[in-house]
Order: sequence, then structure tokens, then C-alpha cells
Amino acid sequence: MKLFDVYPLQPLKIVRGEGSRVWDANGREYLDMYGGHAVISIGHSHPHWVTRIENQLRQLAFYSNSVYLPLQEELAERLAVQSGKTDYDLFLCNSGAEANENALKLASFHTGRKKVLAFHKSFHGRTSLAVAATDNPAIVAPVNQTDNIVFAPFNDIEALEQAFQQHEFAAVIIEGIQGVGGIRVAEDAFLKRLRALCDAHKTVLIADSVQCGYGRSGSFFAHDLAGIGADLYTMAKGMGNGFPVAGVLIAPHFQAKHGMLGTTFGGNPLACAAALAVLEVMEQDKLIENAEKTGQYLMDTLRGIPQISNVRGKGLMIGFDVPAEQGELRKRLLFEQGVFTGEAKGGVVRLLPSLALSKADADIFLEKLDTSLLK
Repeated sequence: MKLFDVYPLQPLKIVRGEGSRVWDANGREYLDMYGGHAVISIGHSHPHWVTRIENQLRQLAFYSNSVYLPLQEELAERLAVQSGKTDYDLFLCNSGAEANENALKLASFHTGRKKVLAFHKSFHGRTSLAVAATDNPAIVAPVNQTDNIVFAPFNDIEALEQAFQQHEFAAVIIEGIQGVGGIRVAEDAFLKRLRALCDAHKTVLIADSVQCGYGRSGSFFAHDLAGIGADLYTMAKGMGNGFPVAGVLIAPHFQAKHGMLGTTFGGNPLACAAALAVLEVMEQDKLIENAEKTGQYLMDTLRGIPQISNVRGKGLMIGFDVPAEQGELRKRLLFEQGVFTGEAKGGVVRLLPSLALSKADADIFLEKLDTSLLK
């Protein structure tokens, strides 16, 4: 049997990671400025994270959600304090797509409506409704297609108001910073108007924080930088630092009913241990503050490089554009300089490193970037 060939793979075998670095099977070291697609929040193989999971594995690896699992309650309490959402409830699941599926389902239960507003260049996952709300027809199978999704331009207030005039929505789902879409930041005025329209039309606002959440933006949730609150927040990626765990934060005006949501593996003890370790390290090492400070340093320095343009982002979620003549930049960074970065369509380079990225490592990246750019 061979693996189903759905991923374009780099010809590298990564076998070990520590902090902001990974090593391949030949022992070569790489600076990881991609974080496994924004997943590595506290650094590869953080000792506290490893110990937390090892200790839990010796006690109880799994039991179903048919009994009380104290670690779930501990995680909910800690998450409430660190996110600031102290009056929200928590539903635990396994992935960002699953979190968005459940948030959209919950919004439809709550409002009794079917229509959902999403935005151009959005990415919300690859499962049924999440992929239907993703602006990429190439990954939407015929069975996923539905008339219940409406797309509008991102950061266009006039188009937003027009959409609300034309449709009655169960929910609006929006990334605070579009990741796959090219690190496009939702403008404060746009998010504030969206919140007001959702209030006026009794529509649920879903803050997709799968990639831009968990401190990556310099705030626990990127949406909070606009001074608004969402009805539902979806989380994954950095939540477990590589261990599969996700969740939905649910505002108090939602009524829970037994059986309306469910998951087999969501909130299992190992996942909760991993997620607790992440929150503990984030608080102890002040990683949200570090993301804001180091990210700003990177962006300020990048803006002074003449070969790149349109540097944007928040915290350690950064994108910049490169012209066609620099089209092989990511390959040169990876194979010649030993640096992992991400990409998006249209010549966009994405930086999604660990929130623990040091200024020294940021400087190493900047030096290697300068060497890789064609002069």
C-alpha cells in the first residue's frame, strides 16, 4: 500500500524538531518560519508539553464523552481566563474544519435559518459545510455544493450591507486574518459594521480563529483587536502545538441540548493535556506579548527591503509579496539557506513561526532572506 497522493511534497524527510528548528534524516538543520502551517505555537517538542502528555498517557489515554473528564473542565477554566471569554462555554473537537462545521450547525439550530455569508479568498476547512464556505471551487466536490452559501468581497462594507439586504443569514463566518487567502487582515471598520449588522438582523457571527487565534496576532483572538465580540469562536492549529485538538467557544445566549453536537475523540485526555500545556507555557513565557513584539520587529524590517512589497499581518502572522523575478525565493530559502516558509497564490510568502520565536532567530531569518533575494 502507498499513501494517497494528495499533498505536493518537498523532497525532505523531517525527523526531529526542537524550538524553532527541525532536522531532516541527513542531520541538516532548518529554521522553521512556517510552524507546520501555524500549528507550532510554543515550539517543537517543548519539554513541558512532552511531560504533560507523557504523564497523562500513563494515567488515562482515552475514555468517551459519556462520563465526566476532569481535564476538560480544567481546560475550559484555563481557556476562559486566558482568552477573556469567561462567560462562554466550550465544545471540544479535533480539527479546525470540525470546529467550523459545528459552529455553522449550531448557528443554524439557534436561528432556524439556512443561509451563511462567507468571503472571497476565505478558507474554513475541507469537510462538508466548511469547504462549501471556502472560496476555492477546486476543492469543493459536487456533493458539497449548496445554494446556502453566499460570498461577498472581503473588507467591502457596501457589498456587506447589500448582502444583508438580499438575504436572511443564519451566520456570517469570517477569519480575523485570512491565512490561505494571503494574510489579508480584516479591517476594524469592516468588522465593527459586520457586528452591527449581525446584531440588527439577529445573525450569528462566527470568528474563525483556527489560524489567526491562540495569540498568533498579538491578541488571543485577532478579531478582538477590532474591539468586537463574536458569538462563536472556532480554534484549532496552535491549540495543541501539534496534537490534534480543536474547540468552539459559545456565547451564553446559545441553549445547549443533549445530542445536538457530538464527537468521539474530541476532548480526550491526551488532547486536553496537550492544550493545557500550551496555555501554561503561553502564560509563563508571555508568548502573546512576544508574538506582538517580534512580529512588529519583523514587519518593520521587512518593509525596508526593496525587493519585496505589501508587508502585512499582525503579530507572527505575516505576509509579503514578491515579484515574478523572485518567484523561486521560497525554494532558495529552503534548499540553499535551510529556512521553511509558507506561500499563497499570487507570489505571497507567509511567515507563521512559533510564538516563541526569538529576536535572534528573526535576525537569522532576515539575513538568510537578504542572501536569497535576487539583487
